Amino acid sequence: MALFKNSLEKLTCCFKNRGIASLAALSETHQMLQKTCRDFAEGELKPVASKIDREHLYPKEQIKKMGELGLMAVACPEDFGGTGLDYLAYAIALEEISRGCASAGVIMSVNNSLYLGPILHWGTPDQKEKFVKPFTNGDKVGCFALSEPGNGSDAGAASTTAKNEGSNFVLNGTKSWITNGYESEAGIVLATTDKNLKHKGISAIIIPKPVEGLELGKKEDKLGIRGSSTCSLMFDNCKIPKDNLLGEPGFGFKIAMVTLDAGRIGIASQALGIAQASLEVAAEYASKRLAFGKPLLKLQTIQNKLADMALQLESARLLTWRAAWLKDNKKPYTKEAAMAKLAASEAATFLSHQCIQILGGMGYVSDMPAERHYRDARITEIYEGTSEIQRLVIAGNLIKEMGL
Repeated sequence: MALFKNSLEKLTCCFKNRGIASLAALSETHQMLQKTCRDFAEGELKPVASKIDREHLYPKEQIKKMGELGLMAVACPEDFGGTGLDYLAYAIALEEISRGCASAGVIMSVNNSLYLGPILHWGTPDQKEKFVKPFTNGDKVGCFALSEPGNGSDAGAASTTAKNEGSNFVLNGTKSWITNGYESEAGIVLATTDKNLKHKGISAIIIPKPVEGLELGKKEDKLGIRGSSTCSLMFDNCKIPKDNLLGEPGFGFKIAMVTLDAGRIGIASQALGIAQASLEVAAEYASKRLAFGKPLLKLQTIQNKLADMALQLESARLLTWRAAWLKDNKKPYTKEAAMAKLAASEAATFLSHQCIQILGGMGYVSDMPAERHYRDARITEIYEGTSEIQRLVIAGNLIKEMGL
């Protein structure tokens, strides 16, 4: 029995230290970052995650501390106030933050990937000075407005318009499902500047918030990630200076597609964090819960579940790190980012489901975090491209690579 108890402790420790073999392949910088983020998640996020979820609270204090740690601008150059690390570092950090609180994870993801990313890539020096530097330390966060009530996954069907009027664009229309919608103090909006050109007539415009002519819709009452606000942005003759155009006119669709490629690595990392947390909850509970005179962890059925969970998790993690590595090395990564997002989001749903099965009735009540992980996981298969869209992206790129 003593030998078995020791084995249980080793197994539980392995799950808590998550992927020791995987981490050993990382640089010292990445390993130190992972530990820093894990310690922060344990001390600052996990203790309040349930309250944040239950009361729909924006984790303002935690986001500020994340900014002080450099987590709100991980891959942003130091010259603009960022941490100056690579995208693999960002993926590792975001997983650990999401393991502690998925709401904090998505807030971090949107600010890093969807807001700062495109401005750093296509912005002018003045735009970077005004819309990047103040958004790196956790004081301010940004948003990204692509989806609309009638377009969903069809990013090229933007009905929000931006008409030329002298030195301004005048925006009219509604953007939906905008993460950080209430707390953000700036955002990137995709709007049609020339309807005749269809998707080639879409432009990206940086908007300050608040601004006259922009109203926010109600905060959506969501299934999960309830600490991040989601709402509509409603534009009614909203005047934005033409200096706020990001890139060239009509370049918005390309900006959106490239931005989503990077964003999918972020959402994959968020999903990994949820999946890892689910695995840890399941393993720890199974090591303590007795059934038929012995711990659940000794039952082969439970061991099979944990093995399947670990397999999906590690597979998705390696796909995510691969996509991040390709991006860091300036290689094509559209297909790989879609693979990572698809695998990680489906792993999060699977692991959180199996976690509840292992916990049984305890998994269904809010006394345990399992049901929160289950609810949080579900959105990862939807935003920044549904699982169905990811499969289309993967297949399209595969067909192209094969010359078919």
